[in-house]
Amino acid sequence: MRAVIITMLLLVTAVFYADAQKSEGEITYERVFHWTRVYSRLSYLSQEEKDRMKLTWGNDDESKQEMTLIFNDKQSYYGYPKVETLSEGGYSWTKEEFKSYRDYENGKMTDLIAMLGKTYIIEDSLQTPNWKVMNKIKEVAGYMCMMAVTEDTVKGQKITAWFADNIPVSGGPQLYGGLPGMILELDVNDGDIVTTAKEVKFRPVTAEELAMPKKMKGKKINTQKYNELMSTHIRDSIKAHRNPFWSIPY
Repeated sequence: MRAVIITMLLLVTAVFYADAQKSEGEITYERVFHWTRVYSRLSYLSQEEKDRMKLTWGNDDESKQEMTLIFNDKQSYYGYPKVETLSEGGYSWTKEEFKSYRDYENGKMTDLIAMLGKTYIIEDSLQTPNWKVMNKIKEVAGYMCMMAVTEDTVKGQKITAWFADNIPVSGGPQLYGGLPGMILELDVNDGDIVTTAKEVKFRPVTAEELAMPKKMKGKKINTQKYNELMSTHIRDSIKAHRNPFWSIPY
């Protein structure tokens, strides 16, 4: 009997240890952006203009970018490299500021985003989208993931997430989280932008990797003000027949 109890304790300990190991690490994502898809949604452009863009860009409208998410069960950090080649056509862009910090333990978020010609620091309580978990699964980066959908009502975007419930952290890329597991793929508007995990590494994460800089330059606003800025800019851009997403994140 004593041997059975010891064996059971060892099994339980192993399970807890395995779960703990999956609660911290680093995920490398690839973000793929299709410009012609975005432009095709701008209703005020004529079909002639849209066709001209397709002829101009052809198959070179696909931009790619690598991003990193570092996480544990209490915090996460998501950010972009400073300079990166975005496409096989050789376009090299300097990335503007985009850093996202999440404090799951205290329910807080801080985002540093360059947009509209300025840098903003968005500080607020954690915002959870109104997700609807669907009865669909698929494999992403070696993990079986469940599908969830929501809507960005400010930008008018359909959001589809694929999350792995066996990575027990409620995080993900591109400011999204709030699901019972890590988001390994995020699809905006049925393929306009798809952010997919390419590699998941479980490893010890240091406090320094997740810590926010002591000084961050930018104008501090909350989520409500951020959404107001987005709404006003999108409305004004559409009225002026401009693409609003040249100066704000899509």
